[in-house]
Amino acid sequence: QVQLVESGGGLVQAGGSLRLSCAASGSIFSIDAMNWYRQAPGKQRELVATITSGSSTTYTDSVKGRFTISTNNAKNTVYLQMNSLKPDDTAVYYCNWVVRANLFASPNNYWGQGTPVTVSA
Repeated sequence: QVQLVESGGGLVQAGGSLRLSCAASGSIFSIDAMNWYRQAPGKQRELVATITSGSSTTYTDSVKGRFTISTNNAKNTVYLQMNSLKPDDTAVYYCNWVVRANLFASPNNYWGQGTPVTVSA
C-alpha cells in the first residue's frame, strides 16, 4: 500500500504563488508517473500536470508557463509550484501516483486527500 499526504494549499491573492507538496510512503518498486489533478466546484476533475519516471513533464494549456511540476532526488515527494495564480485556478488539488509494487505488477493508482487552493481577485 502507498499513502500520499498533500500539503501547501491555502488562500492567495491573484498574482501570488503557492507550492503544493505530495509525500509518499509505503512500498513502491517503480513509478510510472506522478500527476496533479484539480477539481473546481461544479466541474469535473482535470489533469493539470504530469511528470514521468524519466522526468518528462506535461501541462494542461491553461497552466503552461505558470506551473512547474518536479520531484525531489529521492522521488518520494512531488511538488507543484504555482505562480501568477488566477481566480480560475481555485480548486481542490489532488496528487495521483501511478506505481508498481514489483517488476511484474500492473500499475496501481493512488490518490492524495486533496488540498484546497483559493485565489481571490
